[in-house]
Amino acid sequence: MGPSDAHAGPMPASGRPRAAATAAGPAAGAAAQLLLLALLTAATGLGSPGWIAGSAYAVVLGGLLTRALYRDGQRGMRPADRVTLARAVLVGGVTALVADEVTGRPLEGAVLGALVVLAAAALALDGVDGLVARRTGTTSRLGARFDMEVDAFLILVLSAHVAVHLGAWVVAIGAMRYAFAAAAALAPWLRGDLPPSTARKAVAVAQTGALIAAAADVVPHSVATAVVAGALALLVWSFGRDVGWLWRTRSARVRTGPDTNREG
Repeated sequence: MGPSDAHAGPMPASGRPRAAATAAGPAAGAAAQLLLLALLTAATGLGSPGWIAGSAYAVVLGGLLTRALYRDGQRGMRPADRVTLARAVLVGGVTALVADEVTGRPLEGAVLGALVVLAAAALALDGVDGLVARRTGTTSRLGARFDMEVDAFLILVLSAHVAVHLGAWVVAIGAMRYAFAAAAALAPWLRGDLPPSTARKAVAVAQTGALIAAAADVVPHSVATAVVAGALALLVWSFGRDVGWLWRTRSARVRTGPDTNREG
């Protein structure tokens, strides 16, 4: 999430309080994740696959977030980052439930209800972190990146769940952002900063909303298929528009030098 600032040799004594303060927020998030998994176990009978997936998610999230905060020079999480972390914990619950399903346990009844509630709550909080950041004057590239990654992972996990019922093609919705990142590793011209776009954010929200609607199993199969297919078409259009813009502006960006702060 930014240039490396690795230290050579032991961390100076003055760095220890900073490291502890930096790790406090992610550690609290990991604790909240384990508490949510315990609540899901009591309410839905979450199985071992769910616990393994949810715990692994908490460890990876905590590690990556701590590293990013330290590199960003923060002693602690900003107010908006805490909102995003709350969303990330909810996404961890969705991940655990879907892991149970992928390993053979059908999601129905209270279990399906828990998945829909957690995903809908994560979607409802989307945008709140940005509002908090603007009102507190604490907007940051790290916060925007954190928010984007939480959105992307929620879409990936929901697409895996919906694919069980509508077909493997649905996974393309969740995989597209990661395919783009992989392509950018091979094609430097894809790494430029994109201009702000309300349409891009709206398309991302539409993906999540369509997948939650399909996951809720409250509409006929044909309607759910049409809704999700429409969401996929919107996503293809959005990515196509951004790729086209990056291609058209590649020469100008090469002349100004590489962007070392690319966020995704």
